[in-house]
Amino acid sequence: MLEIQPPNSDFKGSTLITGFHGIGATGYWTIKFLVQNLKTQRMAFLDSPSLPPMSSYSENHLVTPYEFYRKDDLVFFKAEAPPFKGTEVEFFRAMAKWVIKSEIKEVVLLGGLDLNLRADDSLYRLAHTRAYEPHGKLKDSKNLEDDHMIVGPVAILLNMFEIYDFPACAILAYASTDRLDPRAAATTVKILAGQYDFQVDVSSLMSSAEVLESQVSRPQGGPNDSIYT
Repeated sequence: MLEIQPPNSDFKGSTLITGFHGIGATGYWTIKFLVQNLKTQRMAFLDSPSLPPMSSYSENHLVTPYEFYRKDDLVFFKAEAPPFKGTEVEFFRAMAKWVIKSEIKEVVLLGGLDLNLRADDSLYRLAHTRAYEPHGKLKDSKNLEDDHMIVGPVAILLNMFEIYDFPACAILAYASTDRLDPRAAATTVKILAGQYDFQVDVSSLMSSAEVLESQVSRPQGGPNDSIYT
């Protein structure tokens, strides 16, 4: 069961963008970066029995695990941590059903793809439901190759949106499997900026990427702490 507070929050006609703690933490760090750099406004909270037992403090206010932020017609869902262990599938199925009923126009999911799978110089792949027609800068994107797996929250949400014929896509940037990958987050930010016509400086992400890449402690392709996309 999910509850949105305040209950009269208006999502009608908006594009919902979200990402999670998967490969390279690409989705999560992209959302966190955009929330901080686009001058978004916190508009709503998501409450659920699956809420992880954590909170933090930022810019003189309490930050709860699941929050919605708005910038014009874009709504960003920021998930600070996965749902309480053992409730992930139920939580994201319920979230998908809420999205479908909320009159949101489309959903854009963000994640990472194992960098070792890259077969050309492309920076990302696109996966989308049958109800989503790639448009704008995404129109010429390359689709995810046959038999490449998507796992975790992105997969659950995509599956539900496909089943219920709802327009949704996933932007999957190639990312390192064994560490945070700010370069993949920067790639994703640039794609979204081109698609939704906003400007944001990704130099801080690129600087972080250069530092991390110079401190790699084990070979690419090592064990991955998260199986999520």
